[in-house]
Amino acid sequence: MTTVHTLNPMADLATDVDDVARLLTPAGERVVDPDLQQWIEDVDTAAIQRLYRDMVLLRRIDAEGVALQRQGQVGLWPPCQGQEATQIGTARALRADDFAFPSYRETGVVYARGGKPSDYVLAWRGEGHSTYDPYELHTATQQIIIGAQSLHAVGYAMGVQRDGGDQVAAAYFGDGATSQGDVNEAMVFASSFGAPVVFVCTNNQWAISEPVSVQARFPIAGRAPGFGIPSMRVDGNDVLACLAAMRWAIDHARKGRGPAFLEAVTYRMGPHTTSDDPTRYRDKEEVEIWRRRDPIDRVEALLRAEGVFDDAFVAEVAADADALAAEVRQAAMGAVTRAPLSIFDDVYAEPHSGIDEQRAAYAAYLDGFAATQEG
Repeated sequence: MTTVHTLNPMADLATDVDDVARLLTPAGERVVDPDLQQWIEDVDTAAIQRLYRDMVLLRRIDAEGVALQRQGQVGLWPPCQGQEATQIGTARALRADDFAFPSYRETGVVYARGGKPSDYVLAWRGEGHSTYDPYELHTATQQIIIGAQSLHAVGYAMGVQRDGGDQVAAAYFGDGATSQGDVNEAMVFASSFGAPVVFVCTNNQWAISEPVSVQARFPIAGRAPGFGIPSMRVDGNDVLACLAAMRWAIDHARKGRGPAFLEAVTYRMGPHTTSDDPTRYRDKEEVEIWRRRDPIDRVEALLRAEGVFDDAFVAEVAADADALAAEVRQAAMGAVTRAPLSIFDDVYAEPHSGIDEQRAAYAAYLDGFAATQEG
């Protein structure tokens, strides 16, 4: 497979949501895509219910994060409402020993990889640079530097090659990151060395306050073949299509055929972060159009049509969401801040004289505040 559902060089397709691979329409109706269908033959109704549950729980985590920030319990929060299908669909396609390299907005990837309630909020509260062991979840610390994780993923994938393993690395980034040198350099290395890495570009239409059309006159997926990387443009609000596309991309990389690239066309329903006001640069009409393409609603419509969206299922999912939200809130509000000097504990694996000197200097600095308070 090479490029799929992409380039008509005479048309402006940067934001064209009809020119995508899809298995589930916004109305919740199943459609057949010849490139995707084979990759979800094993996905039965029970599996779709699990995907629905995942997305509902992710949305509840996200809502809780926003609420905690508004209440002063976390310093910042990057909402992912509207992007649940992209995150859950692609992350659920990964094998347990594959390694994910998410950006700051991929809360759903951390969730799907086994994150605990505290893992979603404590870093945003400022309690630590990372609240989970990357090697336990096989997920790197969420990267806030735009596009940097793409290079990390390629480096990891090249290490897998040299170790003779068959794991795959997955680099997640937004449409804005594709204008960064890091992402382009990562694709050069990945292509040149045939690295087993999948690039997942979440095209959510806005890089902070700049629309994707400013930086991508044509589909972002069309850039990858220029690096010798096969790509697919997929409906990022269709969890089945995201799962299928990611399975194709992972299979391609795992079999030694080199990197693959996915552009998931979706929408950021909320602000860029909780410090942003999207009403200053987005039209209400645009938001409402995308609200009608909601990824959770379309799976609900599918399950209702199949007669498996009953009161018992709804109550079970709602109870799970409530319980998880309570745990997330307790993790933030019950956090105990570590002693200031502990910031030096995990800098080096072995003792280091330079760190000892810095620790002593910082201790003296803190003692100065104590002396002032006593005075």
